[in-house]
Amino acid sequence: MDVKTAISATIEADDGDVLEVPFTGQLLLERAMLNKGTAFTHQERRELGLLGLLPPHTETLEQQVTRAHEAYQDKSTDLERHIYLRQLQDSNATLFYRLLVDHLAELMPIIYTPTVGRACERYSHIIRRPRGLFIAYPERDEIDVILENASSPQVDVIVVTDGERILGLGDQGAGGMGIPIGKLAIYTACGGIHPATTLPILLDPGTNNRERLEDPLYIGWRHERITGDDYDAFVDAFVQAVKRRFPGVLLQWEDFARHNAHRLLDRYRDELCSFNDDIQGTAAVTAGALLAAVAVTGRRLREHTVAIVGAGSAGCGIAEQLVAVMVEEGLSERDARARFFMIDRQGLLHDAMGDLQPFQRDLAQPKDRVIGWRQGDDRPIELSDVIEHAHPTILIGVSGQPGVFREESIRAMAAYCERPIVFPLSNPTSRAEATPANLISWTDGRALIATGSPFDDVEHRGRRHPIAQCNNSYVFPGVGLGVRAVAARRVSDGMFMAAARALADASPARRDPSGALLPPLADARRVARSIALAVAEAAVHEGLADGDGLEARVDARVWYPRYRPMRRRPG
Repeated sequence: MDVKTAISATIEADDGDVLEVPFTGQLLLERAMLNKGTAFTHQERRELGLLGLLPPHTETLEQQVTRAHEAYQDKSTDLERHIYLRQLQDSNATLFYRLLVDHLAELMPIIYTPTVGRACERYSHIIRRPRGLFIAYPERDEIDVILENASSPQVDVIVVTDGERILGLGDQGAGGMGIPIGKLAIYTACGGIHPATTLPILLDPGTNNRERLEDPLYIGWRHERITGDDYDAFVDAFVQAVKRRFPGVLLQWEDFARHNAHRLLDRYRDELCSFNDDIQGTAAVTAGALLAAVAVTGRRLREHTVAIVGAGSAGCGIAEQLVAVMVEEGLSERDARARFFMIDRQGLLHDAMGDLQPFQRDLAQPKDRVIGWRQGDDRPIELSDVIEHAHPTILIGVSGQPGVFREESIRAMAAYCERPIVFPLSNPTSRAEATPANLISWTDGRALIATGSPFDDVEHRGRRHPIAQCNNSYVFPGVGLGVRAVAARRVSDGMFMAAARALADASPARRDPSGALLPPLADARRVARSIALAVAEAAVHEGLADGDGLEARVDARVWYPRYRPMRRRPG
């Protein structure tokens, strides 16, 4: 019985099953998926060669969580806390995930955004133990061998990045591995995906980040990024190898640059079960929060006008999801698209621009409609011009440009809109387009706000304003759980629409207009289950999965961190 067989046994075990393990002594303590530390019973210690290797007192998992949380709180910086959690994950997976589940709202900003951004920047300096698979371009002919080296024989979910567009921080090269690791931890903590069935992967086609290339400790391939046909062939070799090694796996594309993200999604979405979280996940969680917000305003989404600052993969993905909602509400697609104003580095997108990406063209305004919005010079049409002439009632930021939502623009918006909806979604926190405190002040407490990174609630004139974190972690764990529970063959736009509506239904603001637009992160597991059921139903309805008894199938796939009894495997 080898390591992979032992891990397979942990995946297949039911509650109360006795695990037969082939390892004893120190080797057993070094297997994160099997290690129980001081929670090994005296009988297990005698049988598994652990006598004397552990302190004599036998503890419960709950006691271990208390100690681990104390150690976590003793760290002086968020980066140190991130490093501590990663080391715990590598030494005792069950304890790590139980700590995470029990303190989800507190630990989420540490294992993921915003702290994960700093961890990616410092990855080559803080790495303690490699996790997942690194596939570098020079090893492109050995991808099948690399995938065979995965520690688990069963992989249900892969998160892959090439490190080129990490959050709002840009190209981090091999340091981008922090993103798949963090995302998959959330898959388990929120969605209950068994951790042994998850696989983080870093495709390393080089980096154009000079600071990384000149860093003597940089762990990635020291070469400028390959592009064009060579890059496409590299990615295709990876996809084909995944299809051979892990047929039926759910593959999540993460933090690819805008010139590749849509292209890769479109190329492979009908070839294997995959989605892009920056495009579809961000769109779904934003749509869910917006559906809750428009319910507070008393108007349907189709009655609103939307300005989006940042017309990359995330911004256009959000727009397309909202267009679909407006069409469902009765607008023609043409009329729905007329309500969207996409603003990027070159200003408001219009159809006379010659450098638009394919995914931007359907969202560009007719030039004849906006030609007079900027008088007396040739400068691009800016957000202030759009607010003056189009009167958007919804403003979304995915630009990565801090402070781009300026006071005069927000005050102008609040002058014609009773309840302006403003979502500064860029992360990490340092990249937010505006702070909630400023938005509340500039609108005299009338703005409906959701942010991409965590912010404290705002007190204004004796009233507390809850600030929802419009975090993808509300959506992708439930999508993954639903997809895997029914073995969906593909991931459709309709499944993400179902996820968005399930999230909106969970909004506290739907029951109390003064409540937050999204449920607290502490409820993420409950929300993920609701989303998983909605996604599973959509998959079956669209013919992408078969069967019934969906609720039981979803619940059967949920893993909860607890220790199981062990004995030594005979022979």
